Amino acid sequence: MFIIDSYPLAVFFCIITMLCWGSWANTQKLAASSWRFELFYWDYVIGIALLGLIFAITLGNSGIEGRGFIEDIKQASEASIFSAITGGIIFNAANILLCAAIAIAGMSVAFPVGIGLALVIGVIVNYIDHPLGNKILLFGGVILIVLAILLNAFAYRKMQSGNKNPTSKGLILSIVSGVLMGLFYKYVAASMFPNFTVPESGKLSPYTAIVFFSMGILASNFLFNTVLMRRPFTGSPVTYKDYFKGGFKNHITGILGGIIWCIGMSFSIIASGKAGPAISYGLGQGATVVAAIWGIYVWKEFKEAKGVKVILSSMLVCYIIGLVMIILSH
Repeated sequence: MFIIDSYPLAVFFCIITMLCWGSWANTQKLAASSWRFELFYWDYVIGIALLGLIFAITLGNSGIEGRGFIEDIKQASEASIFSAITGGIIFNAANILLCAAIAIAGMSVAFPVGIGLALVIGVIVNYIDHPLGNKILLFGGVILIVLAILLNAFAYRKMQSGNKNPTSKGLILSIVSGVLMGLFYKYVAASMFPNFTVPESGKLSPYTAIVFFSMGILASNFLFNTVLMRRPFTGSPVTYKDYFKGGFKNHITGILGGIIWCIGMSFSIIASGKAGPAISYGLGQGATVVAAIWGIYVWKEFKEAKGVKVILSSMLVCYIIGLVMIILSH
């Protein structure tokens, strides 16, 4: 299977992860004018499952190191499979709430608050399991990211104060999403053998882990998204009939969003073998900066707010410095 053998290359893969994770939500924004996010989300999940399987069949069977995809499935233990699937279920619960938060509050709020909080929790949880990196730099970066989250939340509340019907629903959904999002990665990491060049009996390769992870997402979506379709956070209920009424553009946009996210997830997992789960996950969640830039400067989500430019600029600076510290902590 394809394996990363240098830290600089692992960092490069993490940067690709950051760009993918920070940009996939643009597909949701593009579809939002004619397509409810609950319907978009079905195609998004399908995109994740498809690309996960394609990567396993191709990259998972290339090279001479590690263990091939089919061989890996045959020897996998129930505990490892269950761990990867559990990660997918937790991720899906978190991500569907993130999509709801994006629909209500926008990318520039949902990502800095939700994904920023997930970054903090994820780095701490993964560091406890695999303590790799300089603690001062790693947790100094985490502190700056916490400050960035607080600045973003303050800017959002200030924007809401000017609305006739202010709501904190988007902010609350972002927080709940972030707490769950910070926990999923450890289960995927636990399912894999840590040294990708030395397969362990019962454990999964990163490519096999992603396949079972995506199965957990797809299976749980029949529960999570069905409930959300019937009892949405905003708007009227939608049905499966509405989904099948969607045109090609509606469906392909969602699938593209899932593919973009899965590229990021796959690259993050592959990079974790050399960078360590804490740094790989933490750097990948720098997607927050990318998404905030999209939301603030492209989608103009704060255009109606007054007196928040300095706050938002400070938020971005804190995120960037915090991420640099996480990179240097290796």
